[in-house]
Amino acid sequence: METATSSMPARKPGRIDGRRLRSERTKQLIIEAFLALLRDNPVMPTAVQIADRAGYSVRSIFERFPDLIALRIAATDYALAQAAALAPARHVNADRQARIRSQVETRAGTCERGVALWRVLLSSEDLSGEISLRIARARETTTARLELMYAPELARLSETRRREMVIALEALTDHESWARMREMFGLSFEEACNVWIAAIDRLLPQAPGNG
Repeated sequence: METATSSMPARKPGRIDGRRLRSERTKQLIIEAFLALLRDNPVMPTAVQIADRAGYSVRSIFERFPDLIALRIAATDYALAQAAALAPARHVNADRQARIRSQVETRAGTCERGVALWRVLLSSEDLSGEISLRIARARETTTARLELMYAPELARLSETRRREMVIALEALTDHESWARMREMFGLSFEEACNVWIAAIDRLLPQAPGNG
């Protein structure tokens, strides 16, 4: 009896962990379904549409998220983490042209993957302070990357001019700037990158050693 009794608790955590893992997997699939729907059509999908895409019931969604705003927040966190993993800083110490191309191609990839979610977040920013916080954090991340990649050029400017330059660069490489080139003007990925590269090269001052 003692052996049987002591063995029961060992099985229970396994069952609990299994349920938790399945629940987390379901949660991830719901988030991925939400993001996939946004890529197809950048309009906030309904709970029914999300459930159909994920292969679960509407009840499954609301068992894991109290409302669709909470789902949006979770999807944003997931997408931001994914974007950070897919977009490490590269060629930070390379020459000017290599740095510009590297930063542009990395940023372009982020915009290409994330413009649909970005539009939904902006449209619902007034619904949640948490969403506003994440929008601000994403912009701060973009600004920090610009300051890192173009440090030699920015170092030549006064504090005021440096701030103005970073603001201009952030606006130039915004999600909607990318979307306009791709959707309105029909540019290919490479053509749109070249537009950004040329514009940034004209905007940035020459750093010592670049002529």
